[in-house]
Amino acid sequence: MPPEPAREIGSEFHWDPATLLGTAGGGLPDWVPARRELFATGCGALRAVLRTLAPAGRLHVPSYFCMGVAEALAECLPVTFYRHLPDGRGPRWETLQARPGDVVLAQNLFGWDEQAPWNAWMTANPGIPVIEDHSHDPFSPWARNSIAAYVVASLRKTLPLPDGGLLWSPAGRELPEQDGPESSGAGQKLAAMLLKAGWLDGRPVPKESFRALQRAGEGALLGSAGPASTVTRAVLPLLDVSGIRAASGGNARQLRDALHGRTGKAEVLGFNGPAPFRVQLALPSEEDRDALLALLAAERIYAPVHWRQDRRGWWSGDHEAADLADRTLTLPVDHRCSSADVLRMVEVVTSQASRESKSGHIIRA
Repeated sequence: MPPEPAREIGSEFHWDPATLLGTAGGGLPDWVPARRELFATGCGALRAVLRTLAPAGRLHVPSYFCMGVAEALAECLPVTFYRHLPDGRGPRWETLQARPGDVVLAQNLFGWDEQAPWNAWMTANPGIPVIEDHSHDPFSPWARNSIAAYVVASLRKTLPLPDGGLLWSPAGRELPEQDGPESSGAGQKLAAMLLKAGWLDGRPVPKESFRALQRAGEGALLGSAGPASTVTRAVLPLLDVSGIRAASGGNARQLRDALHGRTGKAEVLGFNGPAPFRVQLALPSEEDRDALLALLAAERIYAPVHWRQDRRGWWSGDHEAADLADRTLTLPVDHRCSSADVLRMVEVVTSQASRESKSGHIIRA
């Protein structure tokens, strides 16, 4: 008999009852304000905040950011970009030229960034509302102690939920309400999660059946400012949020430590904070990055790219940000990974680096 294929690592979350703790220790941390709203998406929550603020000026967005979200926000008001790269240096404050009537979107990029510089900027610019995006670590010490006008987090980036955009106001500002009904995309995403769970359990579920539902669900959810789905609202209070965060951060640190000094000409980016969002590698070129993506996929390791920028379409205009986006991938280590999964990722990345070293040819890993 042929050997069983290697376990899949990464891609969309599946439905996993093991992540439920029940009312004893489950759900949002107790410090999350009771005065909060739960939207279908983080983007939808951002759009709702902008409608509430109704600013007369511009929205300042980090140049290393999801361009799809930035484009959606540009429907609310003009968008301009300031430089913020995943290089551990934080925002380049000289590029953030905000004036009265503007709004600033800050992000804790990959869960690495520090709060103190943003607090200092907000203290020096009290008339300019700041919205913090904590999607990569929604329950960090920074989020807990935020002084921003608003905090938003897309929960399905880190939690096994079909949708969910959490919003609150540390400054006590008015919270916008959701607009419209639940998105049909959440139901499609949930169906995909259930089918994927069966597929992972060895049931005769065609992979394309849940992949098609995942894609359709994401398309339907795109930018939705409606309420979070009934499923997300029911599951979230029972979910092992703290355990998932701790397991994901621990796996990321294990992977980072195991890769240290073994990635050839690739660079492990940034990596600070108590719960880093996965592990990012920067390759010498886009071709090298895509070659490693293909190698990982051949081993059933599905690494996303955060985030592509199309210089012929909607992009930041920041060549350094776009160049890094061209060369970077995210190794998909999260709470689902075992130590064996982490070591398998290390083996794939370092074997590519080893071949590069022996051949002298730039294959990159």
